[in-house]
Amino acid sequence: MDASKESDGSNNVTDVTRVSDRELVVTRRFNAPARLVFEAWTKPELFRKWWAPASIGMTFLACEMDARTGGKYRMEFSHPCSEQPAVFYGRYLEVTPYSKVVWTNEEGDGEGAVTTVTFEEQDGQTRVVMHDLHPSKEALDEAIDSGSTSGTEEQFAQLNDVLASSAVATH
Repeated sequence: MDASKESDGSNNVTDVTRVSDRELVVTRRFNAPARLVFEAWTKPELFRKWWAPASIGMTFLACEMDARTGGKYRMEFSHPCSEQPAVFYGRYLEVTPYSKVVWTNEEGDGEGAVTTVTFEEQDGQTRVVMHDLHPSKEALDEAIDSGSTSGTEEQFAQLNDVLASSAVATH
């Protein structure tokens, strides 16, 4: 499938692989402990620093996260090509500190994908595995065709930059 790899020079490669008709898996190692990587995914002030790929011109307008099992999230973005903001929202199905976050993606028509992110720490690095399970083959095909899955390498490079900065250490 559509596997792609990108390195930011740290020898940590982002691997994007379609593993089935309905599943896309992104894997990458970060040079930071799991606690810091987990916080970058669950604290709005950190999340907004890396989630929107800079190259596409999206800007966070709002980022609300109640990152606990049963909590909700809502993100609102502006884009230079649209007068209307893009809004993404869903529920956290599972949040296990420093090891796992599972959420729904409810912004589209019908059933959305379920995203599971795991954090495995070893020797001071954290292996992140982000697994998107779409409700159908057509839904994943549409996500890939729309380009909504193409920014992951850039997002993870931005996350790497945030983790390397002092921004995470002060939280």
